[in-house]
Amino acid sequence: MVKIGVLGLQGAIREHIRSVEAAGAEGIIIKYKEQLSDIDGLIIPGGESTTMRRLIDKYDFLDALADFGKHGKPIFGTCAGLILLANNIVGQDYAHLSLMDMKVERNAFGRQRESFEAEIDLKGVADNFEAVFIRAPYVVEVGPEVEVLATYQDKIVAAKQGHYLCSAFHPELTDDHRLTEYFVKMVEK
Repeated sequence: MVKIGVLGLQGAIREHIRSVEAAGAEGIIIKYKEQLSDIDGLIIPGGESTTMRRLIDKYDFLDALADFGKHGKPIFGTCAGLILLANNIVGQDYAHLSLMDMKVERNAFGRQRESFEAEIDLKGVADNFEAVFIRAPYVVEVGPEVEVLATYQDKIVAAKQGHYLCSAFHPELTDDHRLTEYFVKMVEK
């Protein structure tokens, strides 16, 4: 059974663990960078990207997370996790992990009160997927290696590049585990 870690600094950690287990993998909360060597894949959950970066720096995770991905281990970033994976953030002079070749816009669909749910189709993953958008970002543009998996209102909301996967929405907040199952299959390969 593959072991999927969920970065345990901020966000819907327990909900991701529940989804990972429903997808047939073992879920492990990652609180220390040393734990990364014990897992096969990693989910970086939603939250607030600036706060998450502060916590990543506080607990000395930045290089360990980047190395995890650069050594071929799959990473799935949701919402703030998508922002952390990007190599370009609108209005920001720096990126975080810079693992995916894409430019993202933070809070692109509005603030907390503009949060919403929408049915989307995820290419090769799921049709009629109920996506929960909370202060969601979106992908403005992608590089040639990035495959767009879903759009909403002509905005990119899910993408894949090699062993990296991202979504602007929160798949862990529903009982539809198809996107998590897709990531588990990526890890198994």
